[in-house]
Amino acid sequence: MNLIRIGLFSLFFSLIINANAQIGGIANPVLAGDRPDPTVVKIGNDYYASATSNEWAPLFPIFKSKDLVNWELVNYVFPVGAPDWAKNNFWAPELSYDEEQKKIYAYYTARDKSSNRLSVAVASADSPESKFTDHGPLVAQEYGSIDAFETRDENGNLYVLWKEDGNSKGQKTPIWAQRVNEDRTELIGEKHELFRNDQEWEGQLVEGVAIFRKNGYFYATYSARGCCEITCDYVTGVARSKSLLGPWEKYDMNPVLKDNENWKCAGHGTVVEKGGDLFMLYHAYNREGSVYVGRQGVLEKITWTADAWPVLANNAAYERSKKSLEFTDTFENRLDPIWQWRVTQDIQYETGKDGLKLQASNENEGLGTLLVQGTKSLDYQYEATIVPTEEAQAGLAVIGGANNGFGAPVAGMGVSILGNEITLWETINQSTKVLGTQTVPAGKEVKLILKMKDGYLMTTSAEVDGKEYSIGEEQDVKHLVPWGMGFRLGLVAKGSDDSSVQFKTVKILY
Repeated sequence: MNLIRIGLFSLFFSLIINANAQIGGIANPVLAGDRPDPTVVKIGNDYYASATSNEWAPLFPIFKSKDLVNWELVNYVFPVGAPDWAKNNFWAPELSYDEEQKKIYAYYTARDKSSNRLSVAVASADSPESKFTDHGPLVAQEYGSIDAFETRDENGNLYVLWKEDGNSKGQKTPIWAQRVNEDRTELIGEKHELFRNDQEWEGQLVEGVAIFRKNGYFYATYSARGCCEITCDYVTGVARSKSLLGPWEKYDMNPVLKDNENWKCAGHGTVVEKGGDLFMLYHAYNREGSVYVGRQGVLEKITWTADAWPVLANNAAYERSKKSLEFTDTFENRLDPIWQWRVTQDIQYETGKDGLKLQASNENEGLGTLLVQGTKSLDYQYEATIVPTEEAQAGLAVIGGANNGFGAPVAGMGVSILGNEITLWETINQSTKVLGTQTVPAGKEVKLILKMKDGYLMTTSAEVDGKEYSIGEEQDVKHLVPWGMGFRLGLVAKGSDDSSVQFKTVKILY
């Protein structure tokens, strides 16, 4: 098989994400599925956004929009995998455009291979849709440095802000600011603390700072408390100062963004201008989808108090059509850019009129080769038409973590076919348990079907020549939901790396 490396596919593609949204209105979530820590920047008449990738490559998607509501996936900051220096925890990208240089900068967080510290790093490109060059880490404190944001002070001096990740060691979390050179390759001068978590409502941390200017003030939106698990209580506050380096005053009615009827644990966003108004793009868990879907991109207009504080109405609804979330792939022309894989794997495949041929492996904690995309709602049907072989298992699965703890190994539950034997399985910590089996006629294409109810109740079946076969009993997968991420829906190819599997079509129906 003539294998094509993932790095060779074109970076210039278009995937309409919000086709149902009305121009001028907001059909939230504007970035559906697991899109944490969203950033947005305006360049001319266009908006560009990105979001956290965690351990799924390509890293840091770039979305494009004319109206902040309808978004297209147009690029990735790192389309072929991680920078050489970094190993995991690919979080919190922050886009910044330099008008004078006509260049885009993408700040991001990653963990350094040599020091094992969380680091703030930066990459640059001539445009958000062109190739990025990585410049590596700028700062990596002992407790970790995350959540960068670039801004200029009242004198035009360029600064990078970030959070010192003290909460990981039971310490406070100061927000630092330090000058950076115009090439964004080196911090200069002394760092300055802007503020830290010193109010009761903020809990164990403040983070995710974003700066904008209006009314003669610098305003900082920032998040507090716990972001990412079933018991999350994330909220967002605002502070202001006449000077970037302070003193900073926190709004006495904080938090300005908190749970409502539709969304919970909202925060870590960016403020951007549209039509003379300011809007905040932030992440939140939908109360219906909860942690099984992940933190989705929500857009809300900022309003102002009489004494010039920016606040939010906390009334964002869920207005997006579930039908618009559906997905079909026949793999005839290319691999759709929405597909992702583990950043640790050098994945190989080919596409064409026969569908997708995916190289098998026993990587990823024994799951095999994974090609995934995020879930977008609680109830769905995930199906794949497969040409079975005797050499490798081909299947589909719900991919999560071995537990809900930070950094848990990848794990999953799914259904695969080898020859004419179908197996329902669960793989955790490199150990696979068989949950059900079914024999089907040999030499036939097989449609495997995975149905999910309420985000965590899974049933599996197969169709061969129009006949349906049940596989095992209903399974509860809530124990596999990963910390900080929603479930991924994965194509699985398990076997020796000199074998491959063939998928003809894939559908996700909501």
